[in-house]
Amino acid sequence: MATPHSVAFHTLGCKLNYAESSTIKRQFEAHGFQVVPFEIGADITVINTCSVTDFADRKCRKAVRSAIRANGSTRVVVIGCYAQLKPDEIAKIDGVDLVLGADKKFQILDYIDGLEKTVEKGWVDRTSIEDVVTFTGSFSFGDRTRSFLKIQDGCDYHCSFCTIPLARGRSRSPSIQQVIDSARKIVQLGKKEIVLTGVNIGDFGHGSGSTSRFENGNFFDLIQELDRQVYVPRIRISSIEPNLCSDAIIDFVATSGRFMPHFHMPLQSGNDNILKAMQRRYRSKEYRERVDRIRGLIPHACIGADVIVGFPGETDADFRETLDFMGDLELNYIHAFTYSERANTKAASLEQSVPMQVRRDRNKQIRHLSEKKRRNFYGQHLSTSRPVLFENDQRPETLSGYTDNYIKVRISSKDQSINDLLQVHLSHLEPDGVVSGVRASSESISA
Repeated sequence: MATPHSVAFHTLGCKLNYAESSTIKRQFEAHGFQVVPFEIGADITVINTCSVTDFADRKCRKAVRSAIRANGSTRVVVIGCYAQLKPDEIAKIDGVDLVLGADKKFQILDYIDGLEKTVEKGWVDRTSIEDVVTFTGSFSFGDRTRSFLKIQDGCDYHCSFCTIPLARGRSRSPSIQQVIDSARKIVQLGKKEIVLTGVNIGDFGHGSGSTSRFENGNFFDLIQELDRQVYVPRIRISSIEPNLCSDAIIDFVATSGRFMPHFHMPLQSGNDNILKAMQRRYRSKEYRERVDRIRGLIPHACIGADVIVGFPGETDADFRETLDFMGDLELNYIHAFTYSERANTKAASLEQSVPMQVRRDRNKQIRHLSEKKRRNFYGQHLSTSRPVLFENDQRPETLSGYTDNYIKVRISSKDQSINDLLQVHLSHLEPDGVVSGVRASSESISA
């Protein structure tokens, strides 16, 4: 390999992307590269992309421009979902040197020598997504007190609005033992919370490309073994499909000392006709049953949802049904997404397109409902004490972190240090929506 230089990373999108960027970053460090902040500029810039919406695509272009402004001679490598879906489009962006598809991103170091020797721009290496069948493990380290651990990749579901199967391939996962080994490495590095992440983590062990298929069990078996074998104070489930969030999983989390009382289940719509058009694998009745069971067993649990507004054919009445459905459910926050047409999806060919301004107005209403629900949930827990894991805050004189049930808390930096897990008294809600806390115990919480 040529003389090592500096490398910078810019990651767009989900927790899974952050886990993969962190793993690739460690590969560069192991080969002597100096990792520097993206804003400073580096000899090599790696941009890990998302492609959930058109806005994510525009973010990629903006990141390329920013990298070049920071260092005019930087070599820009683009990886991730957008790189798999539209490699030729990315290759034409001024300043892009190399585009690697889903099967090539973890082999990025094999390309660096050639990248430094060539004057050619827009070099693309990508294979058909049908040939992407290997699972590559990843976890994040260094950026936060939490570590995002990738346990699954790809998706065998074919929701009509989604490009993920086209960008990441078939559902696949490692063995339970491989996940346990990775989790133990994270614990050895001093992390106190592991967040299980993937595209469709509830499908662990059942995917068409899983190494653990029929051998080492399913997602429920995995979380039981993690609880039993990995001595970490906290394990959090990032997001799980409602049809895969079984009674057994909910019951287990209710009694576990390690798994956090926090569930994030994508809803997408509260209207059954829209859910059918989206090709989702549940209906509103099943979703309500999941929420009611969680709330009945774990009253203090935090429950979050995703919703897409403006899907083709969504009438004002359909949207009102979704809004009323979520308003009536005991949800605690909602991530609202404005539908955007994605090439090569079934939804893109559907008629009755919703005007963009209507989509934006509906998104605003959902965000307003979400903030109301979040503040109400936070308010219910004021004057109580809960465990909080602390990390850096935007304010220099404070640190912030999350309770076990995902309430964001801010406390004076004089009272604790980063990566401390402490019992905190929740005193009041600040104007920016963060709960102000006071250390309630002089002892740290351990595994």
